[in-house]
Amino acid sequence: MKDQIMTHTWQLNEEQAASLQHRLASLVIHEDQLGEIKRIAGVDVAYDQNSDQLVAAVVVLDAETLEVIEQSSATNVAQFPYISGLFSFRELPPIIEALKKLQVTPDLIVCDGQGIAHPRRFGLACHLGVIFDIATIGCGKTRLIGEHVEPDKMRGAVACLVDQGEIIGGVMRTQTNTKPIYVSVGHRISLATACDWILKLSPTYRLPETTRQADQLVKKQLKKIAEST
Repeated sequence: MKDQIMTHTWQLNEEQAASLQHRLASLVIHEDQLGEIKRIAGVDVAYDQNSDQLVAAVVVLDAETLEVIEQSSATNVAQFPYISGLFSFRELPPIIEALKKLQVTPDLIVCDGQGIAHPRRFGLACHLGVIFDIATIGCGKTRLIGEHVEPDKMRGAVACLVDQGEIIGGVMRTQTNTKPIYVSVGHRISLATACDWILKLSPTYRLPETTRQADQLVKKQLKKIAEST
């Protein structure tokens, strides 16, 4: 991917990080600014239980066939504490390094985490999208904030995730009679389009193929770390 990205210091304390989120949240674009979507990337981060290392994985899929086109990973030492609502400051540095290794540029990125479904409306997907100025979707396995009614049991059913009277995401069943997932705008995409893409990316399993493939790669890298120690 391109090296020209928006940068800021990562050497921040908790108060400074939260303040930066407030400022950068104003840059998030909530409408569709998408070209043709041919390649979609999934990103994931995992932690080595025996050290302070983080492993980030990026897997790029063909948007139509969902076949893997390219993948990369990066390992980094955690330099920010584990604080709810501030995960992007801990996880983005290795994700950025993994993205820079790609030879192809994805047209859309799906993050295993939140977009605007976040206390300051600036989760990891927003942070990544603004930094690279690329369309991103937050797709979390669990809810961080907000309230919702249960969506219908059928595949494709969506209920609104609401916080303080604002719709911040969609609670979607990607498979009939399975637990829903939490979809939110990251950057340069509308919630309706984000939900459409997540459903398309989830033909068989609860989680989208972007997340599943990135999770599998990150586990392989963690296994290599464990075997080398």
